[in-house]
Amino acid sequence: MKILGIDPGTKTTGYGIVERGGRGLLHTAYGDISMKRGQPLSSCLKQIYDQLIEIMKEYEPDAVALEDIFYGKNVKSLVKLAQARGVVILAASHSDIPLYEYTPLEVKKAVVGYGRAEKSQVQHMVRAILALQETPPPDASDALAIAICHANFSKEVPV
Repeated sequence: MKILGIDPGTKTTGYGIVERGGRGLLHTAYGDISMKRGQPLSSCLKQIYDQLIEIMKEYEPDAVALEDIFYGKNVKSLVKLAQARGVVILAASHSDIPLYEYTPLEVKKAVVGYGRAEKSQVQHMVRAILALQETPPPDASDALAIAICHANFSKEVPV
């Protein structure tokens, strides 16, 4: 099973692809979709959509795992994040790929074993679990963690 994990954001959207097979988890690709400073939100959302569609065509994942919104940020940030998530959901839907959501707490618990783990701990464990030579950038690392979470604790019903 090939899983595309996505950490959505309007400044940077991270993505990571892992494959679950007979020998455990293998990473296929990771990276981020970065927006230019001062770019209008509508252009950012279109860029996220277009690049995710290309990634989905190229890697043909069996599932998309997406980080759910976490609370505590200001309302303006939450609205922008929700818009980015909507674009991810639309891209998965247009590509006929089932989509699953995981809270940051679920992802951290699945990867680190502790739901309140620091970002650096998540990065370290992602690198160790996937036997990567270098530590991925933060957003890509989070996306890989989301994919690992789905690979190990798949939810039954897609969103």
